[in-house]
Amino acid sequence: MMLVIVADVALRNIAVPGLPRGLAWSNEVSELMLYLLTMCVAPWLLRQGQHIRVDILLQALPKKVAWALEWVGDAIGLACCLFMAWYGARAALASFREGAVNIKTLVTPEWWSLAPLPIVFVLLAIEMGFRMGRLYAGERGPRHEAVSAA
Repeated sequence: MMLVIVADVALRNIAVPGLPRGLAWSNEVSELMLYLLTMCVAPWLLRQGQHIRVDILLQALPKKVAWALEWVGDAIGLACCLFMAWYGARAALASFREGAVNIKTLVTPEWWSLAPLPIVFVLLAIEMGFRMGRLYAGERGPRHEAVSAA
């Protein structure tokens, strides 16, 4: 992605005989790569406990209340992941069946960008299940670190 962006900027600013003035498709490819990288790294970040987490309130509450709220948060996260996996699968399948395409600089099947959604959200749901299992087996209190793999 970095090389595509650098090449696009360089070609727009430096005239090279025989080469185009910029790469018209670079913004579109960069957008898709950024989306895919974000989607692909999300389950790993959750597994490592490096997903966004604000737990100042949990640390201030009594341990059993904080533990219960950890459960609530994980249950909501699991439900959201399962819903997004289901909805993403429906959207990708509908796009595939209809033959929908994204028409920008590049013309690509729309389902290509939708296909990672159900896969990633199923992986996130699995990790939420693991988190819940570790929470059940651990100390009755908030997670002191968000690290679920510790």
